[in-house]
Amino acid sequence: MRRGLVAVAVLTTVAVAGCEEGPRPDLVVKGTSPASPYGGPLHVHTEEPDDSGPRALRLASGAAGRALECDGEIFDGAGPDGWSFGDGGDTPEAGLRLFFDMVQPDLPDHGWRVERRSADRVLYSYDVGGRTKAAVVVAKDQKDRPGWGPETHAACDPAEFPAAFAAAWGWEVWTDRHGRRVPVTRLSSSTGPGHCDWQSAHFLDLDGASYARDPEGVLGDQLLTAPYRAHVRMPAGAHDTGYRYRHWRLWLTDDKATAYVRTPDGVEAWPRIKRGVGCA
Repeated sequence: MRRGLVAVAVLTTVAVAGCEEGPRPDLVVKGTSPASPYGGPLHVHTEEPDDSGPRALRLASGAAGRALECDGEIFDGAGPDGWSFGDGGDTPEAGLRLFFDMVQPDLPDHGWRVERRSADRVLYSYDVGGRTKAAVVVAKDQKDRPGWGPETHAACDPAEFPAAFAAAWGWEVWTDRHGRRVPVTRLSSSTGPGHCDWQSAHFLDLDGASYARDPEGVLGDQLLTAPYRAHVRMPAGAHDTGYRYRHWRLWLTDDKATAYVRTPDGVEAWPRIKRGVGCA
């Protein structure tokens, strides 16, 4: 994952969709063309990103980034990938499988479709509602890399994927007051990582500010700016953000020092997390 909660960004390991036991669904399926198929070049010059912003990701992801049809900004993208001599596959689909084996992306591992094909490149897309939310370009016989292998890839925000996939990657996708799914780049939450013994805790990230629910006190003063409180009165100055996740409703005061989460049992106070602090 390119983005995550401040305190646990590099600490949490999540399951990748499609790892269940039993027959695996087809990686590539046949399907109808989208309403607006990508019509640009399949080979686009790429640049190494100097940050993780949308512009840098578009430059890094070449044709794959251009093929996306995101509701919001591009979420992830890179290329070309460094597969080496002997890795390449005999078919484009083998090149796509190599992408999953090498990169192990947080992307659906089945249900992809050929969107465009040329003599030496194939664009694979994963579509939601007829719109491309993830794309991979595989190329044939690149310098010192015979056979088919991944060249560029890109993806939209996890909130634009089916809920089951987002949940399998560990994303808890919130909705706004109109029921629309909120991009995880703006708001997301997750349970604490097991290797830190933080499973009982819960983390919430909103516009770069991180908060925590800590009913068993596993985080302690070294991480939180104030104690977690399970039962409080809603402050007079708090306002309903309209954000919802299952039975949780998020309220904030103007200083945003504490996240107030209304539940069926009352109101909880989630304190902010100190910046740059995590478990070893």
